[in-house]
Amino acid sequence: MQRVSLERFGVLVQAAAAVAGKLELRSVLETTVTMARETTGARYAAMGVVGEHGTLIDFIYTGLSTEAAATIGAPPVGKGVLGVLIDHPEPIRLDAIGDHPNSSGFPAGHPPMTSFLGVPVRAGATVFGNLYLTEKPGGFDESDEELVTALAAIAGSAISAARLHERLTRVALAEDRERIARDLHDSVIQDLFATGLTLQAVTMSIDDPGVATRLDDAVERIDQSIAALRSFIFDIRSVAATIADPERTIRRMVERLAGGRGIDVSVNVGSLSSCPPDVIDEALATIREAVSNAVRHADASSVSVRVDGSQQHLTLVVRDDGVGFDPDTVDRGMGLDNLATRAKRLGGRISIESAEGVGTTVRAELPV
Repeated sequence: MQRVSLERFGVLVQAAAAVAGKLELRSVLETTVTMARETTGARYAAMGVVGEHGTLIDFIYTGLSTEAAATIGAPPVGKGVLGVLIDHPEPIRLDAIGDHPNSSGFPAGHPPMTSFLGVPVRAGATVFGNLYLTEKPGGFDESDEELVTALAAIAGSAISAARLHERLTRVALAEDRERIARDLHDSVIQDLFATGLTLQAVTMSIDDPGVATRLDDAVERIDQSIAALRSFIFDIRSVAATIADPERTIRRMVERLAGGRGIDVSVNVGSLSSCPPDVIDEALATIREAVSNAVRHADASSVSVRVDGSQQHLTLVVRDDGVGFDPDTVDRGMGLDNLATRAKRLGGRISIESAEGVGTTVRAELPV
């Protein structure tokens, strides 16, 4: 077995310090890719994040310009040799990637890549993604594989720490909102209520009808303010619950909207730990609108919702088996305009596929 030299071990220590020093998940991934490229001398390096369905849901790369990447088109989804590494998460080292029996070639505009080193990145017991390195002068050797494997292990620990940090941040934000809601209820609402009672008592002792009327009006406005504050508190607590556990909130909302109508409900929610609260709020509103449309208008017997989050996008798909419609002629008052507006507000996009008798599929992609 070829051992990592003392000099390269020092480089690994520096790379480990750079990766482990990041708390934000995106920074961990980008730093890992950069360090892998620098420590091996590879021309290109990338990290592919594996989703629940065994495909790549995010792809972080270095060594390739933005212009060159644009000519290639969509990032890889995990086919060919990349797919082998997903299905069998063990290091792969090749002198010529094209010689591998599962090699599927490269799309037009892709730069030539020959030598290849792929290593899985595990966060805890699960494979988070894979590190890919290509085009090292002279090819990759056993020492490179050992070094990148060690770096992948360090990255896996840093990824777990970054995820925990994001979850704790969410909990802290949720607790903050809950504290505000509690203070509003226990202090502001109670004070307003006491003030209203005092004014009512004063009204009973006033002989001037005009003054008594104005006091009654003031009490009514206080009652309206209390009602508005209670509604606001409910909203705050709902958002707090969403921040703390968005997956559970989505499931409960869909089951409440459709499950009670005798409609079969299927909900599949991936990890949303990297999605900020405002994006999740918009996703919830979009799901609510799409599911409500299916319940009210589609005469559906089943509704499925799938939500996946990555470092770049939150993707959601709502599908029903209802009567369907022609998107070009349907009344936009069905809420379709609301769906488009929500996606546009965040710089996202939405598509609605439907036809009479085949149901409807709503797909939305919101940038994180």
